[in-house]
Amino acid sequence: MVHAMLFAGGVGARMNSVNIPKQFIEVDGKPIIVRTLEKFAQHTQVDDIVVACLEDKIDFLWKLIKKFNISKVTSIVKGGKTGYQSIHNGLVEVERNANPDDIVLICDGVRPLVSHELITNCIAAARKYETAVPVTPSIDSVLESKDGENCSKSYPRGELYITQAPQGYTMRKIMWAHSEAEKRGINNPISSSELLIELGETVHIFIGDRENIKVTTPEDLTFLRSRYYYKRFKNFAREEFDYGL
Repeated sequence: MVHAMLFAGGVGARMNSVNIPKQFIEVDGKPIIVRTLEKFAQHTQVDDIVVACLEDKIDFLWKLIKKFNISKVTSIVKGGKTGYQSIHNGLVEVERNANPDDIVLICDGVRPLVSHELITNCIAAARKYETAVPVTPSIDSVLESKDGENCSKSYPRGELYITQAPQGYTMRKIMWAHSEAEKRGINNPISSSELLIELGETVHIFIGDRENIKVTTPEDLTFLRSRYYYKRFKNFAREEFDYGL
């Protein structure tokens, strides 16, 4: 089986949206979390979906799922104080109905442009390698600075990649990683792939999609809205052309 685990437990501080967490911001009539959920619900290889959500938004999210008729969501659990804790809570819930060889796709709830093809490729790679991390090659040079003012180290751009989501793992692999993290006192890795690397494991990467952005900043939101407005305009223009107007 293939399980999707979306985490949406954050408040979106970098979005500067004081009135609403970023995952619930509407874009062209639908909240971002709904658009992300739809991509997994509509994928034929995904069997079920678990969401880790802000505790005070769980009932609201269930209402959205019903309103937009999103299938396959079996559980919504309380998110944690960090993204890692939210992922852990979600994985514990997934494990209740999963086998060790099952695949789990771990994804931010704010990736509404994730494509059907990327999800398919992630599932295939996870089945083959037990780990599957979509990446895009870095197009920028990267410098390291300890104080934000002075730099004495750079990295070769050709060897650098930007991680994306969903990241796919066998349940056996990812639950082992979370168990080891607890034993070793690792309590807030940035992502699942970085947790495995910190534990000395090698993760398999594959090329993702540069449009598969994580909506984090106001600039990301502007880009996302422009994509949907452009799509709507194209559809309108096509209809006008078809009718000979």
